[in-house]
Amino acid sequence: MATLTESFADLETTRGTMRVHTFSPTGEAKVPAVIFYSEIFQVTGPIRRMAAALAGEGYLVAVPEVYHEFEPLGTVLAYDQAGSDRGNELKYTKELASYDEDVDVLVKWLSAHPDCTGKIASYGVCLGGHLALRAGYHAGISAVAAFYPTDVHSATLGAGKSDDTLKRIAEMDASLLFVWGRLDPHIPKDGRELIHRTLEESGLSFEWHEFNAAHAFLRDEGPRYNPALARVCMAILTRFLGESLRA
Repeated sequence: MATLTESFADLETTRGTMRVHTFSPTGEAKVPAVIFYSEIFQVTGPIRRMAAALAGEGYLVAVPEVYHEFEPLGTVLAYDQAGSDRGNELKYTKELASYDEDVDVLVKWLSAHPDCTGKIASYGVCLGGHLALRAGYHAGISAVAAFYPTDVHSATLGAGKSDDTLKRIAEMDASLLFVWGRLDPHIPKDGRELIHRTLEESGLSFEWHEFNAAHAFLRDEGPRYNPALARVCMAILTRFLGESLRA
């Protein structure tokens, strides 16, 4: 019977120590790795369960604490107004260069990890969807799965609220998967259309899914959770990763 191993590693960046939580199948041969970027609340219970579920499909899943230079190691922000306010504050305080450096540190660490085949994908939800997409510019990332990524259409990630993620999309070499909720107020219809149009004009090959769901519909806490769609999305994700990382 397969079991999972859960651990963490503290990796050094120029802006301090970044804690990375890992979930992996026990006793398996080398497996592909997935950097899983969380919501603004960091590594919450729902994020841990999503990471464990993906690891059970045969992946080494690494979940970084994205606000490591601002909060003590192990900090989890609550799903309440105070947690939301702090998470959103830090989203626009952290510099783009810091987000990008974190990707490089993670890719280098996973590439040398004894349990990793060397194939690495990025995956994320909400803020993490944007970070997963941005990670796709790193040469070490083979596939990107971005679930309802925020701030892409508005180009407002990071300090100064001015990012170049979408502007550079034609540079992307990774396989791309996007999943959206049509009832998501954070990424309205015109925002989704802008992203889709930019992708089409770039000539990139990408996969695109929209569901009648709210923001954060994968999170298994709170009123927006849609368990039926969460199962569908897990199937979409694992099929996409299998095609991208195991071919």
